[in-house]
Amino acid sequence: MTDQLSGRLRNGTRAWHQALENTGFATAMLAGTLPLDRYVGQLASYRVVLEALEGELTRVTCPSVTSVWSPDLVKLPLIGRDLHHFAALGTTPQPGPSAEEFAREIRRTAATEPRELLGFLYVLEGSTLGAMFLLRHVTEAYRLTDGNGVSYYGSGDRIRWAAFTERLDRALGEPAVQEKVLAAAERAYRHIALISGELSAGLGAPAPEPV
Repeated sequence: MTDQLSGRLRNGTRAWHQALENTGFATAMLAGTLPLDRYVGQLASYRVVLEALEGELTRVTCPSVTSVWSPDLVKLPLIGRDLHHFAALGTTPQPGPSAEEFAREIRRTAATEPRELLGFLYVLEGSTLGAMFLLRHVTEAYRLTDGNGVSYYGSGDRIRWAAFTERLDRALGEPAVQEKVLAAAERAYRHIALISGELSAGLGAPAPEPV
């Protein structure tokens, strides 16, 4: 019996997930000392990434991808809302080069093997579950009220996640394809680690790359 892809993704990327929790960015966020421009900088970088990923997923016609991708997974408008809020307050950091590189890889992947986009999607959608835990820290650190500035961080939903992983498991059962999607998820984590490294500058050493 073929292992379910969601389980393989969870186990195969655990080291990356743990490493990202030890970056200067993550440590400062948990301590409530992360400068506001770093938090907003992450949102700006993720907007670049999600603009590419969600755009490509919307255009892909591969049945395996279209059976998994769903409009309720769209996050770009939420990040746009947050960035608009902070721009009105004068905080407008620019995305770093690592976000642009991730976006370029997303577009290359869409053109060559669109099923691998689901590995990228797994990592980005999964990150919203972690953001649920961080939401309180962000809200308190920047004294945010009425949901302002945390539309993206507050978007995690375990029911939506369960439905997403169920569709993923149904769509991709072939071991060779699963290997490619797992490799794509690991590449996504590598890109996110680079983004986090940029945002960690001056806050402490980024976490080492998993081996």
